[in-house]
Amino acid sequence: MRPQLSEHNYSVSANCPACKAITSFEQKHAIIWNGTRTYKEKSFNRVLYILNQCARCGRCGFAEVPDNGARVNGSALENFFPFSPDVLPVPQSVPKDIETEFREAELCAALKTNRAASALFRSVLEKTLKANGYTKGNDRSLTDLQKRIDAAAGDGVITDARRKKAHEDIRALGNDVLHDDWREVSDDEVEDAHRYTQRILEDLYDDRATVEAILKTKGRIQ
Repeated sequence: MRPQLSEHNYSVSANCPACKAITSFEQKHAIIWNGTRTYKEKSFNRVLYILNQCARCGRCGFAEVPDNGARVNGSALENFFPFSPDVLPVPQSVPKDIETEFREAELCAALKTNRAASALFRSVLEKTLKANGYTKGNDRSLTDLQKRIDAAAGDGVITDARRKKAHEDIRALGNDVLHDDWREVSDDEVEDAHRYTQRILEDLYDDRATVEAILKTKGRIQ
């Protein structure tokens, strides 16, 4: 999960890199800077720089919180350290190069480099389909990622619902980053791309023997 500011105080829920678990980083000390700050198109009249501490292991944390003088009037978590990626589990049979790229995309998401994360999740999807035989070399009709996704769904190795999500939440988002004019990519968009990339990896590699049998029958792999 991405770090989240508590609705009741200035503690932060986040993945602790020391505990390897989601925990609460509790507020210990704060320095207040009074001045106008705009964050995500909202104006704030001060910024809190907060020293936090993991409630489980004591690991230090640091939060930058634009604020309007009272917690109930709204605050935002602009930055939080330590960076700790939201690491989703993947099957052991996922090829090492694909898993490594998936982890790099997770790191980009943790660093809030959302455009880079989006492009990498798209790359993971494309590499995964190629590794499973959905390539132009094997089938001249598979000239782009869109057709490869459709072919995988047609073979039954991913569901039609997953095909739709692969198009909308992974491929289209990555294409926006790679080919269209610059735009901000939201946290929600990256989280969707992250979640559905992981699910496609599970579809293709969790019950690998069954998937390989289907791919061989379809002539995708030897």
